[in-house]
Amino acid sequence: LKEGPGEDFANREKIAALLRFASTNTDESTQNVSLTDYVSRMQEGQDAIYYVAADNHVTAKNSPHIEVFRKKGIEVLLLSDRIDDWLMGHVNEFDGKPLKDIAKGELDLGDSTEEEKAELEAAKSENEGLLERLKAALDGRVSEVRPTLRLTDSPACLVVGEHELGAQMRRILEAAGQDLPDSDPILEVNTSHGLVKRMDSEQDEDRFADLALILLDQATLAQGSQLDDPASYVSRMNKLLVEMSA
Repeated sequence: LKEGPGEDFANREKIAALLRFASTNTDESTQNVSLTDYVSRMQEGQDAIYYVAADNHVTAKNSPHIEVFRKKGIEVLLLSDRIDDWLMGHVNEFDGKPLKDIAKGELDLGDSTEEEKAELEAAKSENEGLLERLKAALDGRVSEVRPTLRLTDSPACLVVGEHELGAQMRRILEAAGQDLPDSDPILEVNTSHGLVKRMDSEQDEDRFADLALILLDQATLAQGSQLDDPASYVSRMNKLLVEMSA
């Protein structure tokens, strides 16, 4: 059924109405939520259907990208079938509502208050030095480092550009042997998180670089991706734990 929207464009909307997904409405893995169900529960002022894609249900429901949506009580579809990311490339909207991957592009919930916008601008200006240090430490690994209101509990997460391949689709295509162009993700940081604040006060640049790499690796793992060099991550973590216990 999930192949339908890509194969029968004329009946895409009708087929989409038959699809079922898991969602944060219950957090259960059972795929019993229709797009019609989702639309009926949309909050006042909400103008999009939000989803997150991952390799399995647990990774999807625990994604850091969902944190602000949970805080605001906005439902998110939890996609974990291998075909789901491909499917969403063919189901762009339903009932006049666009479907949006919450791990892509700038966060725009449509209900951001002036206070929240001011908070984000303040985070940019007040942490300019930290953001520049992180970008320098992660040069060649991320395309940008920026503050975010997307996170409430996690220190950082990775996002990609609005029109770039999502992390799950990239993994699927690479596993199929396709040669994809390099694409560095964007690192978004929660500047109010204790770890990020601790990094801001770190004067030892070598230690700061280790912490920056740990932050990036943790964000990579949280989205369900594999590390290019897991042994180095373990080494940095062990080094940090030894220093903390000294």
